[in-house]
Amino acid sequence: MKLQFRFLFAFLFTGFLLSSCSNNKQEFSVNYEKFTLDNGLEVIFHEDNSDPVTAVALTFHVGSAREIEGKTGFAHLFEHLLFLESENLGKGGLDKMSSRIGGSGANGSTSRDRTNYFQTVPNDALEKMIWAEADKLGFFINTVTEAVVAKEKQVVKNEKRQGVDNAPYGHASYVIGKNLYPQGHPYNHQVIGSLEDLQNATLADVKEFYRKWYVPNNATLVIAGDFDSDQAKEWVEKYFAEIPRGEEITPLPDAPVEVAETKKLFYEDNFARLPELRMVWPTVKQYHPDMYALDILSQLLTDGKKAPFNKVLVEEEQVSSNVFMFSQNAEIAGETTLLIRAYPGTDLDKVSESVNKAFKKFETEGFTEADLDRIKAGIETQFYNGLSSVLGKAFQLAQYNIFAEDPGYINEDIQRTLAVTKDDILRVYEEYIKGENFIATSFIPQGQAELALENSKPAEVVEEQIVQGKANEEFELPEETDFERTASSFDRTVEPPYGESPDVKVPDVWEGSLENGMQIFGIENNELPLVQFTIEIEGGLLLENTSKTGVSNLMADLMTRGTANKTPEQLEEAINELGASINVNAGRQTITITGNSLARNYDKTLDLVEEIILEPRWDETEFELAKQSTLSQIAQQSANPNSIASNAYNKLLFGEDHILSYNSIGTTSSVESITIQDLKDYYNANFSPSVADFMIVGSISKTEVMNSLVDLESKWEAKSVDIPEFETPERPEESIVYFYDVPNAKQSVIRFGYLAMPETHEDYYPATVMNYILGGGGFASRFTQELREGKGYTYGIGSGFSGSNIAGPFTISSGVRTNVTYESAALVKEILEKYPSTFTDTDLETTKSFLLKSNARSFETLGAKLNMLDNISDYGWSPDYVKEREQIVKDMTKEEISELAQKYANPDQMIWLVVGDAKTQMDRLEQLGFGEPILINNRFKEGN
Repeated sequence: MKLQFRFLFAFLFTGFLLSSCSNNKQEFSVNYEKFTLDNGLEVIFHEDNSDPVTAVALTFHVGSAREIEGKTGFAHLFEHLLFLESENLGKGGLDKMSSRIGGSGANGSTSRDRTNYFQTVPNDALEKMIWAEADKLGFFINTVTEAVVAKEKQVVKNEKRQGVDNAPYGHASYVIGKNLYPQGHPYNHQVIGSLEDLQNATLADVKEFYRKWYVPNNATLVIAGDFDSDQAKEWVEKYFAEIPRGEEITPLPDAPVEVAETKKLFYEDNFARLPELRMVWPTVKQYHPDMYALDILSQLLTDGKKAPFNKVLVEEEQVSSNVFMFSQNAEIAGETTLLIRAYPGTDLDKVSESVNKAFKKFETEGFTEADLDRIKAGIETQFYNGLSSVLGKAFQLAQYNIFAEDPGYINEDIQRTLAVTKDDILRVYEEYIKGENFIATSFIPQGQAELALENSKPAEVVEEQIVQGKANEEFELPEETDFERTASSFDRTVEPPYGESPDVKVPDVWEGSLENGMQIFGIENNELPLVQFTIEIEGGLLLENTSKTGVSNLMADLMTRGTANKTPEQLEEAINELGASINVNAGRQTITITGNSLARNYDKTLDLVEEIILEPRWDETEFELAKQSTLSQIAQQSANPNSIASNAYNKLLFGEDHILSYNSIGTTSSVESITIQDLKDYYNANFSPSVADFMIVGSISKTEVMNSLVDLESKWEAKSVDIPEFETPERPEESIVYFYDVPNAKQSVIRFGYLAMPETHEDYYPATVMNYILGGGGFASRFTQELREGKGYTYGIGSGFSGSNIAGPFTISSGVRTNVTYESAALVKEILEKYPSTFTDTDLETTKSFLLKSNARSFETLGAKLNMLDNISDYGWSPDYVKEREQIVKDMTKEEISELAQKYANPDQMIWLVVGDAKTQMDRLEQLGFGEPILINNRFKEGN
């Protein structure tokens, strides 16, 4: 029998935002329609036909807070499991389908209170996505077997090793959770759970958890983008309506916490080089009236030059380069965190004294209405940025529906932020922060316990011991899963057909130029009242001296620290009052100036950019602060396995004397030697419109843009800048294994590859096509299927080419479990060896389908459009280069893929770099057959 929709409501709502610096209202509306099926599934539609794409998000009101003691990590485990197989999608489930239909890559996330699954697809695949999401909800759990659970336990363990155990300060959240929330509180344990609990979980435990929480009456389905709502309703009803309702879900009661006395704990961190202090106060749950004032309070205290914490800790006491304060407001409780990473060797008691001084400064000096207004202006711009994609809109609608019980709360939410007063700020400070007890954690480098806060007690941290040949790490997945099929009123094994193919329209690109040589590229897009722009200047690290690397990085940093006519504080205020952001960054080949503003504030934002470019301040005090900050960053990177791997890999690729073998932020010795005159010399020699391009997208016309650049055209004089050409180092004639020792590492970070070719090379894009099934296609790739899904060695692995107008590397990168370092490398080698002869017709079809259909998503966001302009400006491509690439894909043959793989993915001509625990893993790598591994710690000393 056909089930009828029971409509709760269907209407449009409009959110009005008031600019804090204008009397004009900025009007913006989001249309949505909500209805509920009889089985309790809540469905929200948002139609937006700006681009031929549709986002689908299925969110369950279950996170780690719904778990019980001894059975933690289940919600996060299901975030993984639901992608593996369902009754009708088969093995690989949504991941394999995503590759065929040109999706953004099916993904999910878990928090304390919800788990979501999401993807953006070309709109012709919407029925397929609805079918697939329904299969996860009602036709999944029978496919879960002991072997499947055993495999995914290893993947989750690898995720924890990568993000927690093998990362600086990775255990801080665990220590805070255990001490802020009492035993038995839903937030006492971490979202990822206990590895012991996961290892002990039985198949019966897993299925019981799923059947309780993953039911229609505990879920919200959001569809946003370009689709026909009447047709979509029929599909939702067809695929979801017969899935039975689950047992009634009882909401968790609010559970705010109090800290009876301040608690201080410390931990000696194997991967930390900077002492870190966190102070955490219990505050309020999500959408509590005080949440909004607490958010703004955090920004008033720590964000910007005027903030008391910047004044005291950064400028006066100089104990840190940055101070962060933020709130985490969850469904039943909340917390506010102050986080300070001090300079190397700094006693955290000194930092604590500085914190008290900063609070006193806030109490005595207060803040102005203008300070409050500038923060609200920034929130307004952030709000629009968050809605710049259909997936962003889908996330917001689901969030408000679940936790505010009304998608339309988006309007009230913003209004509550904008309605916060000075009295509100002062009241929440007195109530939640001033004089209140808190949890303090001191994470300090190993062997430096004296830097911890006085009277701190050792934190209890559960560290996994990685043992060679450890039991319970191996598993074997059968080719086919035996399961009992769930009954359905129709044959769900038949995948729905595609809809009408989307008409992918390449955005209209306009071009212009200034008399000083700067080239202009733009796209007008009026969907949102935003403008984003980038000025890209050739140079960066490429124009530096190897003895003083980091000059352009420091110069870029200093350029936003005031102008000739504005102090650092005045410049920052001027930017913030507009709700804008302006950043200057130096990279390996360019210096980029980026701007993001409301359309109505574009002209004023550009005026400030002009001032930054033409009238640098060269402030000596700010220069010294910038140097300290950079040296601190270098010290921090020196113990991070991923940073170590990137730095060492570049040295091996380019050779130790090549300028591009250096980190663009410099080394300890080079930064220490840099003077402010070095920055001025670099600026005077290389900062020129003759080697610059201006790219802009958003709600602004070509005429408006060109008129806005008149002053920059006349005042920014061109100079001759010679961009050097370097010989590209040859590819290794034979493979060599290099090892960088990080004692007791929980994972081995791998970088395998060689210096390949520039993006302008005729083989570059065809080789990228070749790599899709090898390692560029996410879950469709051989590397992921073999190393993650087949063996559970890693949380993620990928490969790709990264050239520019000069040669860049082909790189295979991952973090793998320490005790399978050799096994992982050997499997990568085997996959590379077999790839040319095992690439199938099906692989070719999947590659073509993804690369052609995914073009529907190529231009959805302002960022994507800016990237398109960047390619046009950098390489001289036509605006139709996407269409030209489509033809390359259509013409590709299996034989060409094989030839490209033999040429560009040959395992016998690569650098094989491993960063990990040498005492247990280095010697084993000789079995790869590439000779004895070479230890490179002394050759590439940390931070130098």
